[in-house]
Amino acid sequence: MTLHDIPAGHLAEVVTYLDMRERPKPAPMPSVPLSVKAWKPIDLAKYRILFERVGAPWLWYSRLTMADAELEAILNHDDVDFYAVEDRRGIEIGMIELDFREERQCEIQFFGLVPELASKGYGRWLMMQTLERAWRADVERVHLHTCTLDHPNALAFYQKMGFVPRGRAVETFPDPRLAGILPRDAGPHVPILE
Repeated sequence: MTLHDIPAGHLAEVVTYLDMRERPKPAPMPSVPLSVKAWKPIDLAKYRILFERVGAPWLWYSRLTMADAELEAILNHDDVDFYAVEDRRGIEIGMIELDFREERQCEIQFFGLVPELASKGYGRWLMMQTLERAWRADVERVHLHTCTLDHPNALAFYQKMGFVPRGRAVETFPDPRLAGILPRDAGPHVPILE
């Protein structure tokens, strides 16, 4: 066993990469009081608000630190699809981001709901909506990654939905809460070590 020191103010996570190489068999779509709406072009301020609402508990920060031009180039690219999940009142409460820029591939870049909806059975519906959009006629592989900072059931959920792990990596990075990118109370399950 080899241990590696993590600098003060940094975090470490184990990232698991998962693939799906066959389109899932059709199944009845669960009935939920939510809908999926495509956003194009994407308003960056509105996107960042939703990104933080969905991802702050899991310390998502990457899109919050990107310059507008860089983020706009990704989100408004012809081969990137973004969908907001809305409740009955039209309030955005989740997101799906699909990246088709690699030929015959779809990467699920971001997928999630606001924390208030966790463990209420909406995740399966959202993944079914995601896979329906990801499996275009020319797609041969749908892939994503999760990490140990995500919801504790994330890896098991993805496997239950048909994804197969293909590899792991360890990532370290400066804690986004200490840099002021996310509030200090984000990700309360992850201790802050200054």
